[in-house]
Amino acid sequence: MYDPSDPRAALAPAHAAQPTEFAGAQYVKFYQSDPQEIGPEGRTWLARGQNFAVAYTEAEPNASFHRSEQCDEYVVLIPEAKTIVEISTPSGSEEIKGNSLAIVPPGESTVRVATGGRIVRLFTTRSADLAARCSNAASYRMPHPNVAAFAPWPEPVGGYRIRSYSLDVPSQEGRFGRIFRCTTLMVNYLEPHYGPRDPTRVSPHHHDDFEQCSLALEGDFTHHLRWPWTTNMNAWRSDEHVQCASPSVAVIPPPAIHTSRWTAPGVNQLVDIFCPPRIDFSRKPGWVLNANDYPMPSIP
Repeated sequence: MYDPSDPRAALAPAHAAQPTEFAGAQYVKFYQSDPQEIGPEGRTWLARGQNFAVAYTEAEPNASFHRSEQCDEYVVLIPEAKTIVEISTPSGSEEIKGNSLAIVPPGESTVRVATGGRIVRLFTTRSADLAARCSNAASYRMPHPNVAAFAPWPEPVGGYRIRSYSLDVPSQEGRFGRIFRCTTLMVNYLEPHYGPRDPTRVSPHHHDDFEQCSLALEGDFTHHLRWPWTTNMNAWRSDEHVQCASPSVAVIPPPAIHTSRWTAPGVNQLVDIFCPPRIDFSRKPGWVLNANDYPMPSIP
């Protein structure tokens, strides 16, 4: 139920069998919980969905985060322009300025936050060491229903290497957000919003078989969720209207109808994360800003 002016209104509706059981949403409020990792490198909070893990870090200057045998690509978000990050692999190093998104290849890598500052690293839950340390790991002892199994997308053009993309991308009529993808993840770094969202122009919708992770970096958000009714009343779930300040993560399960309303008087910055990448967004010409680097799978 998108507003006609919303670019997502043109997405083709999906068709799936009616689920018979549902999982609850996950709300992880980093601002009111202890970090899972604390030390001379800084403080890191970890949260997960079924297929992905989020590591939100307030890094000290020259903090270093090493992966020795990383099984697949991961993403580094550098939200603040003043932050400088150096990413190193056995093939070389690259300095990444702030207000950027970087993709790190599998294998050995190090992310050094030269200036200190906030970074967000996004992994698949195939990185079992990180998934196990997430604050909500117990919620995924059993797989959640309705979420499709993870499968990586095709390798990038020219092979795996460090890639970086500026987030300084002007808005464009008909394009939704600022979307990037790799073999494992899709990130939509949404346009910032100033002041509360108009309550007459929200966008309730659902996803058939994938979770949406909404990462709040600035401002306040209220996440509204409603689950379908089935013939079995024991499966029914109550509506939710959950307020999350920043930083926080909301993991929205399929097929809950959901929409979020930003409410802070200043800047409200949300980042949507999907694992693996979304086919529907990828099929929209011009929406995925690095589509030339990462081919789509062959899907009818």
